[in-house]
Amino acid sequence: MSNTPAPAAPTTTAGGAPRGERRILLTGVTGFLGQAVLRSLLETTEDVRVLAVVRPKGSVTGRKRLEQLLRKPVFSSWAEELSTAGGAEDGEEDGATAVDGKAALQEIFDARVEVLEGDLTDMPAIEVPLDVVIHSASSVSFDPPIDEAFRTNVGGARNLYQALLDSGQDPHVIHVSTAYVGGISKGLRQEGSLNADVDWRAEYEAALAARERVDAESRRPETLRSRIRSATLRDGRMGPKAVAAASEEARRAWVDERLVDFGRTRAQSVGWTDIYTFTKAMAEQVAEEMWAGNGHRVSFVRPSIIESAMQKPYPGWIDGYKVADPLIMAYGRGVLPEFPGLADSILDVIPVDHVVNVIVALATQGVDRRGDDAYFQVVSGASNPLPFHEMVTAVRQYFLEHPLEDDKGRPIAVPEWSFPAVEMVEQRFRAKELSAKLGSAAVAYLPATRRTREWTSSLHRATSGLSTLRKYIELYRHYTKTEMVFDDANTRALRASLPAEFLATHEFDVTAIDWTDYFQQQHLPAVTELTKAYSRAKSAQKRRAERPAKPLAERSDALAVFDLDGTVLATNIVQQYIAVVRATRPRRTWPAELGGLLTAVPGYLRAEKRDRSELIRLVNRRYKGFRAEELRELMRGEAGRRIRASIRPEALETLERHRAAGHRTVLVTGALDVLVEPLAELFDEVIATHMDEDAGGVMTGYLATPPVVDEARANWLRKYAAQTGTDLGASYGYGDSHADAAWLDLVGTPAAVSPDLGLYAVAKKKRWQILEW
Repeated sequence: MSNTPAPAAPTTTAGGAPRGERRILLTGVTGFLGQAVLRSLLETTEDVRVLAVVRPKGSVTGRKRLEQLLRKPVFSSWAEELSTAGGAEDGEEDGATAVDGKAALQEIFDARVEVLEGDLTDMPAIEVPLDVVIHSASSVSFDPPIDEAFRTNVGGARNLYQALLDSGQDPHVIHVSTAYVGGISKGLRQEGSLNADVDWRAEYEAALAARERVDAESRRPETLRSRIRSATLRDGRMGPKAVAAASEEARRAWVDERLVDFGRTRAQSVGWTDIYTFTKAMAEQVAEEMWAGNGHRVSFVRPSIIESAMQKPYPGWIDGYKVADPLIMAYGRGVLPEFPGLADSILDVIPVDHVVNVIVALATQGVDRRGDDAYFQVVSGASNPLPFHEMVTAVRQYFLEHPLEDDKGRPIAVPEWSFPAVEMVEQRFRAKELSAKLGSAAVAYLPATRRTREWTSSLHRATSGLSTLRKYIELYRHYTKTEMVFDDANTRALRASLPAEFLATHEFDVTAIDWTDYFQQQHLPAVTELTKAYSRAKSAQKRRAERPAKPLAERSDALAVFDLDGTVLATNIVQQYIAVVRATRPRRTWPAELGGLLTAVPGYLRAEKRDRSELIRLVNRRYKGFRAEELRELMRGEAGRRIRASIRPEALETLERHRAAGHRTVLVTGALDVLVEPLAELFDEVIATHMDEDAGGVMTGYLATPPVVDEARANWLRKYAAQTGTDLGASYGYGDSHADAAWLDLVGTPAAVSPDLGLYAVAKKKRWQILEW
């Protein structure tokens, strides 16, 4: 029997719910478990109204975010059932649907679901009557920064209980925790209070203060200098602002990495596997102190590893990969031949609908268990143990019968999984990671060709995949080599006390699960379908990228901005200088001139890696003594014709398409203006570098204005767009160098043309079009 007041005659409260109904506040509704709880409450009860705490995100309100759940499988499948049921009731034949299931579901939401706009880290006041609170919100990451984990899991719980206390109400709280909340141990883990000798308040304050300390450490001069050096090496060609942004991004990433290490180490130092389980234990302390300690009723639900559904909302339902799934699918893809775990340890897995049914039973069935009897471990290890080797066998059999396919459509053969020592597996993964990183470093020194770009992509994927797998292994090894067994006596007693009518639709008898059948018939098909859906999406994205270019939208306020060297022309400024020397200097002087140029090339390459404008200045110094008019005359003759003949055919075709669409075509280059005059008629405007001349028209070797490259080009482009009334969001850009990324990022349709490896990496990350000209 609940300790909430008995319902009075139905009258309307200030919140709009009749007093004869039960109102349940639900946190974490957009999460995996929360979605299923919400559907179960709405589908299997008629007297429950739900008040969901949902955080607005940007311009999207909490209500809108909640209604977006209607499009997810957990609710769209219900809409289909409503349609089918309606058609059957109306005597429709052949499964015809006379009822609009989506409309019927929307009507249920409108009538029975309210939204409390807010977030547990900034909990709004509770101003409507509540009978039950289901607190299932938490950060489910096993390895977040320590302050984020405490702010969400511990601070969120504190704020919720404080809001309940401030409301003056006495609802029954169902606090969802985890079976692993007791930390590292061996043997039977019984239900009941933890009685941990750790003060949640002290830990909470220390966790929040950690960021301030680490942030201060990250700002030390020696630390900042290291970040600046790395950023300059990687992004110097994009300009000083890009270096500053990359340096600051690296500093913040370092802070987060340090705080992740703080959390992991602090948790292990007091006996927990990770920061997730540690903060969940502290959140239980919050509930015991702030709610139960003040005379209110709280029940704790402690699930083990939650995986796909047995029955509801439908067999195999899962919302994204869960704990073990990335490793299972890595094995299915043939990239994880071994896994660190004890073959005879107990892998404690529980279907999500078992957890949901326990929660719904506590919320709706008048269960009155208190003290240590109100801790419910929803687990399988004690009543229906699943040895790790049995799960592995089931997985292997499944992939032998239903192999995944590689990118060429060939079936992937899975190895026989072995169970080596943890240290051995980690060493092997680290060795593979190191090999991939060394390969990436070596490729970075090679010329940018289609082959080296392919090598870069494959090495990046290999490094990223290996790092991710190693991280999963490190995080989850405690769960696959545990010697703990979780008792479920309270949960079994709860089930025994429930009426048969309730259990008919809310069964959670773990002993009825056949684990081999569960994995091979439900769970593995579900996660395999997730993987295939992801692969289909990637393939569709690749096909879209490979489609012929669509006709350009006709508009007069769009720009088409082109770089010159390596984009419109395959040549560079050094090759252009050589052509000028050969056309203007006696043949006998060529060896000395070209020898001096070759000697300078290493310096030019170093300058190119540091700063594009530095390279332009160094090369253009060699024009000292040339007469500008002499070069112009040269460009009006055979040399100009050669330049026009060297334009890439794809560039000419693209230019014509933009001009036909009414776009304003602009060439922006660091090359000397006199050398690009042969190309002027192809563009509406040409922006090039001008060299200072003396009174006699002789070039001094010094630039009259800084070259318009990297960030300078971006700043010029912003001003040019403002002056000409053009829309950068509707504009196009074509460049080949890492330095071009600074301005390509401004246009709506950027394209990397036969890019160097720096721009290639940026284009892949930002999903820009990559063209091979």
